[in-house]
Amino acid sequence: MKKIFASVMTWAVAVALVACGGNANQEGREAQELSGAGATFPQPFYNVVFEQFGQVHGDQVAYGGIGSGGGVRNLRDKIVDFAGSDAYLSDEEMAAMDPVVHIPTCMGAVVLAYNLEGVSGLKLTGEVIAQIFAGEITMWNDERLVALNPSMELPAESIIPVYRSDGSGTTFVFTDYLTKVSPMWATKYGMGKSVDFPVGQAAKGNPGVAGVIKQTKHTIGYVGSEYAFAQQIPYAAIENKRGEFILPSTASISAAASGEMPADTRCSITNSEAPRAYPISTFTWMIIYKEQHYADRKKEQAMATLDLLKYILSDEAQAISSEVHYAPLPTKAKELSLENLKSVTFDGVAILQ
Repeated sequence: MKKIFASVMTWAVAVALVACGGNANQEGREAQELSGAGATFPQPFYNVVFEQFGQVHGDQVAYGGIGSGGGVRNLRDKIVDFAGSDAYLSDEEMAAMDPVVHIPTCMGAVVLAYNLEGVSGLKLTGEVIAQIFAGEITMWNDERLVALNPSMELPAESIIPVYRSDGSGTTFVFTDYLTKVSPMWATKYGMGKSVDFPVGQAAKGNPGVAGVIKQTKHTIGYVGSEYAFAQQIPYAAIENKRGEFILPSTASISAAASGEMPADTRCSITNSEAPRAYPISTFTWMIIYKEQHYADRKKEQAMATLDLLKYILSDEAQAISSEVHYAPLPTKAKELSLENLKSVTFDGVAILQ
């Protein structure tokens, strides 16, 4: 943990270098202040990595966890250096913007966290999850839940689903999974960063959803696994495509990413066919403009942005991911990302030579 949580003195030196515009970078450029916004899902990982990056390069990174939808809007409005998103941009979204590059930063899991006194080890299938969030299963002692959990004393209480109120990549991942496992969900509700959930209680961000579940009995909600872990909220084992009930772990998330990956890294790994794969696993991305000279940005700012992304892809940063309950990127994702960074330009000239 000493490697992750460096001393206050070291951090203060890095901040001072930024404030003074000092040449804290080994390449000789002045230290920069970068800003990003978006997904709350990877924010615990980003908080640690950004601090580490500042100590290495002298750059400060400010990040606002406002949801993937808000982050993408800020990038589209050209007021941030990067957007964080758990949902890759669709072809339609990309056509409405200047060209962008997707860089995966780590992998994680969306879990079904719940608050049921005296109940642990809950098992769920995708179809049952869809029926709960569609309002078709309304009681915890419904026969479909009892059949999956015959040894448990499930209460005769109403289920309170909890979902995201903001445009969310976590919602995108969750509903992407539901559309694959439930024809009913695919027909009635579909997938997206925002979905019209017919029942339940809304909360903002992964911290908001986790907080409501922690404080409210008989709730169930989808949330990034780190938030359920931090709040010490139980979460369900979910049946994967092979009929195995799997909990999220570094191994089960990594198993979900064992397939092919497209060159632009935009892909879904939910409902993976791989053995022992956790079925609601996902990459999360940082998205940047391919042409970095926009909104009066300096070349040094563009260079710092690429240095940040290269650092996140490094073995050092990826090792941190599993320490804060995410999973590191597979080698192929890192190789493709480093190649894609070579296409990023400033005034039409590649930044990485």
